[in-house]
Amino acid sequence: MPLPIAPDMEPMLAAAQAAVPEGPGWSYEPKWDGFRTLVFRDGDRVDLVSRGARPMTRYFPELLPGIRALSAERLVLDGEIVIIGEDGLDFDSLQLRLHPAESRVRMLAEKIPSELVAFDLLAIGDEDLRPLPLSARRTRLETLLAGAAAPLHLTPYTRDAKVGREWLERFEGAGLDGIIAKAWEQPYLPGKRGWVKVKHERTADCVVIGYRLSKDGSSLGSLLLGLHDERGGLHYVGHTSSFDAATRKRLLESLQPLREGAEESIKQADGSADWTRRPGGQSRWSRGTATEWVGLRPELVCEVAYDKLQGGQRFRHATGFRRWRPDKPPEQCRFDQIESVAKFDVATILGR
Repeated sequence: MPLPIAPDMEPMLAAAQAAVPEGPGWSYEPKWDGFRTLVFRDGDRVDLVSRGARPMTRYFPELLPGIRALSAERLVLDGEIVIIGEDGLDFDSLQLRLHPAESRVRMLAEKIPSELVAFDLLAIGDEDLRPLPLSARRTRLETLLAGAAAPLHLTPYTRDAKVGREWLERFEGAGLDGIIAKAWEQPYLPGKRGWVKVKHERTADCVVIGYRLSKDGSSLGSLLLGLHDERGGLHYVGHTSSFDAATRKRLLESLQPLREGAEESIKQADGSADWTRRPGGQSRWSRGTATEWVGLRPELVCEVAYDKLQGGQRFRHATGFRRWRPDKPPEQCRFDQIESVAKFDVATILGR
C-alpha cells in the first residue's frame, strides 16, 4: 500500500511578521537555514523531496542510514537539511552539495556531511497525521526520534514567548534565520501559510551597479547592489526588486544615462573589467540558464532592508528597497556597516 501522502505535496508554509506573536495558543521553534525537505520512507526506500517536489535523495546519501534505522518502517517527516560548520550553519557549503557528478557527491558527503533537523511527523504507517493538532503530532514525533543520533535531530520548541524572543536574538549567532511560531492546536495545512516566521531585518546603504530586465524585457526586473571593501574594491552583494509596475518603467528610463562608461567605472572601482563576484550566471537551481544584466556607473545609492549577509559576501535573500540616498557618496557604502552578531554554538541548540 502506498504512503498516505503523495511525494509532490506542498509543505506547510509561514507568513512573515515583524513581532513574535504571544498567547497561550502558540509554540516557538528555531528557523533553520537549510533546504526544506520532506522525507518519505517505505521500507528500505527513502525519498528526500524539496519544496517544489524536486528529488534530493542522491545528493545526501549520508542521511539515509539514520532514516532507515528509525523504528517506523513507513513514515513521512517534515524538516530541514543543514550543514553545521565551524561558525554555525553553512548554507554556502550546503549549496555545493548539489552536484551532478556521483563521485563528487560521495566525496562531499564525507568532507562536508549534512544533517537533518525534523520538526513535524505527517504520516506513520498508513495513518495520515496531518488532521491532528500540532500538539499530538509533536508527541508522536518525539516518540519516533527518541534515542535518534546524528545526523538526525529533533528541533527544540518552547511554549514560552519570552524564550522564543530570546532564541530570536541568541540563535542568530549560530546562523539561524529567526524563529517560527506555530499554533499548538492547528492541523498541518499543505501549501498554506498557517505558521508565522519572525526574522531580523536591518538596513544597509548600497551602490546600484546594474539592473536586470523583467522576463518580457518591457521594464525593470531588479536593481543589482554593490558594497566596497576596506581597499575600495566594489563587490556585487545582491539585488532588490520591490517596485510597482509604474516605478519599474520610470526607473528603467532614468537609468539609461548611467550605462555610458560603466565598464570603465568598473575598472576604476575594482581594478579590472569585472566585478569580484559577478551578478547573473548559473545557479544550482537554474537548470542551465543564465541571467543577463546591464552594468551601470556606480553613482546611485539606495537604502535596502536585509535579513542576513551570507558568509559576509552576499545578501541571503532579496532585499527590500527603502529609499534613495542622494546625500551619501557611493564610496561610503562599505561592508563595515553590516552589523556583526555574537557567535552561538549550534550543538547547544540541538542539545548535543
